[in-house]
Amino acid sequence: MISYIISKTKLPESSVKNTVNLLNQDCTIPFISRYRKEATGNLDEVQIGDIVKYKEQFEALEKRKTAILKALEEQDVLTSELKAKVNACQDSTTLEDLYLPYKKSRKTKAETARKNGLESLAKIIMSQNANDIESIALKYVKNDVETPENALEGARHIIAEWINERSDIRNNLRNQLERHAMIATKVVKAKKDDENAQKFRDYFEWEEALSRIPSHRLLAILRAENEGFIRVKIQIDTERALDRIDNKIIKSQNACADQIELAISDAYKRLLFPSLSNEALQKAKDKADEAAISIFAKNLKQLLLGSPLGEKRVLAIDPGFRSGCKVVCLDEKGDLKHNETIYPHPPKSDQTGAMKKISFLTEAHQIEAIAIGNGTASRETEALIRRIRFKNDIQVFVVSEAGASIYSASKIARDEFPNYDVTVRGSVSIGRRLQDPLAELVKIDAKSIGVGQYQHDVDQNKLKKELDVVVENCVNSVGVNINTASHSLLSYVSGIGPKLAENIVNYRSENGAFTNRNTIKKVPRLGDKAFEQGVGFLRIKDGENPLDDSAVHPESYAIVKKMAKDEGVSLSELIGNKTILKKINLKHYCTESVGLLTLEDIVKELEKPGLDIREQAKVFTFNQNIKTITDLRAGQLLPGIVNNITAFGCFVDVGIKESGLIHVSNLSDSFVKDVNEHVHLHQQIVVKVLEVDVPRKRIQLKLHKL
Repeated sequence: MISYIISKTKLPESSVKNTVNLLNQDCTIPFISRYRKEATGNLDEVQIGDIVKYKEQFEALEKRKTAILKALEEQDVLTSELKAKVNACQDSTTLEDLYLPYKKSRKTKAETARKNGLESLAKIIMSQNANDIESIALKYVKNDVETPENALEGARHIIAEWINERSDIRNNLRNQLERHAMIATKVVKAKKDDENAQKFRDYFEWEEALSRIPSHRLLAILRAENEGFIRVKIQIDTERALDRIDNKIIKSQNACADQIELAISDAYKRLLFPSLSNEALQKAKDKADEAAISIFAKNLKQLLLGSPLGEKRVLAIDPGFRSGCKVVCLDEKGDLKHNETIYPHPPKSDQTGAMKKISFLTEAHQIEAIAIGNGTASRETEALIRRIRFKNDIQVFVVSEAGASIYSASKIARDEFPNYDVTVRGSVSIGRRLQDPLAELVKIDAKSIGVGQYQHDVDQNKLKKELDVVVENCVNSVGVNINTASHSLLSYVSGIGPKLAENIVNYRSENGAFTNRNTIKKVPRLGDKAFEQGVGFLRIKDGENPLDDSAVHPESYAIVKKMAKDEGVSLSELIGNKTILKKINLKHYCTESVGLLTLEDIVKELEKPGLDIREQAKVFTFNQNIKTITDLRAGQLLPGIVNNITAFGCFVDVGIKESGLIHVSNLSDSFVKDVNEHVHLHQQIVVKVLEVDVPRKRIQLKLHKL
């Protein structure tokens, strides 16, 4: 396993060995990357995640080998040579090719021919020594074999199967597909004018090298095929492929060679090409999935680590026209204090009443910020709010609503607000997202948040696994206040999980706030392992021990106390005192298990204990003269917010219903390898309008360098 992981990751052997040992001890990725740096050689969570991935791959391969060896043994065909070949396999493709001749498949043409006694005729043909093959075939005419041609056809079916099972032939064809395969599409004529098909019209007739097709294009093509609008074909030069197989098998110029040539053609069209072209397409799809999932994961991380406003009193508005704007008031902790509906927009257009109501609520609840959802009627509501003259300085934010409707109808929302309808829950979610995006967004299924591309078309198990890791890493990198965190947030803490999260919340409800980290051990079913893995990521504000509100692990408290004692100060005086901390000689505190890497981490944390790694939320204002797509003109410079990142560019909200696209070619004057190197999600930027296509509702933008 270790050598397999090293071959894939190119990481040092000691780092891989120690990481695998820690994983085998049920340690989590956040815990290992944060608190076991000496053991791993300072690997980050991405590198440890790779080790986890290849460890699981290796274990799955070994499990499959065991199953195959057992099946071969049961068939009594397992030779020592075959066993050695199976054990030596390092990838699943080679393994399945080895097993192919022994697979118990459904009734095949070759199997029927064998039952008719035609295998010996197939062997004679393959020897390529017989000349009068028709006369020989005559001897096999009996029972179901009615003519010599039937006999030869049956023998060819057996030969075709042998050809299909040859790993050298399969690998040669794989190689051709890898290098030369084209993906071609054709529109289904009956669906050509379908309204839903129009978004795929670029692919009504398309051809491109499979090896070079970008992930987003392949996923779009496969979606169009799944929805029945186009047909997809994989193509290579058939003549060249057949010649390559001929050269490997045919060694004579007699009648046997003619029969083998027919068998080769049959094997290629019926067995080899359908199977291996599907395999090539699946490989391309897996690669596209990987690229799309990677983009989604990067976007999700940026979104989850988005700027929080912090513990401020917020008035949140879910805007709407006919149904009105749902208004809620939240306290610093995000608890709902008041809700009602205002109707400033048509058909009621009660702007005066709405402004009076908002003004009254901001004073009554000492509101410090207003959060407005960015959906329908957002701009109109924002314009209304900006007309109100508040007595205090109140910041106004436009907040992404993506996934809020999913949350508001979820079990989590029903449990939180059993006495309120979905509109109230949706408004609360908008307000809480401003206070702390991470704490609120973890309640929503990550793929419903709407950042990424084709998330519903990729492998859903791989997507969920990857996104869960991202959420876990984000939650643990920020840390969680155990006395205020929701069940959803706590469930992502290293070593905790949903059941223990529930137990923590129940214990908190029954016994009140946790006063120090040791009391966490009193939570039912929270054992030593869960405590070790999770406690460093759980924070206790204003607790008995100031270290409990830091990322310093309790296993290192003794070291920090010794540092304070050696410097002649109390623990409280040491924490946050950069002057003292900078002059400490860390080498004095090194032990067998704690090295400089961990000690440097501890000092960094002591300098800024409990500091949130995220930037604070900033107010942003769109161009108030741009209200619809028809207000846009080529050449305009506009403020915008990046609201999605894909492989081909990024989408920008310029304050209207439609987002504009900055294509990769318009992000920079030089080559763009990764969109994330130029922009990040929710970044406030200035864009130049290049082109506006009103009928297709498409806006082309360019990143404007200030």
